[in-house]
Amino acid sequence: MNLRRKREIEKIQNEMQELLERLEEIQEEEEEYRDNMPENLQESFRYEESEEASGNLDDAYSEIESAIETLQLITE
Repeated sequence: MNLRRKREIEKIQNEMQELLERLEEIQEEEEEYRDNMPENLQESFRYEESEEASGNLDDAYSEIESAIETLQLITE
């Protein structure tokens, strides 16, 4: 692969890394929201919905992280 394309891939990796940081912030906010829920709501639909969202954010984070690692193999 030529240098121009490798640099473009590195740029994409950096953008993806920024996305990971943003996802992590959102996930932390969601966890804080859930942790601060009153006890009487901890078995509510909202709580379950928040847990599911956190799990989905975890999955997305892992997938993006894996994609970044795969792209690093190209640019090494």
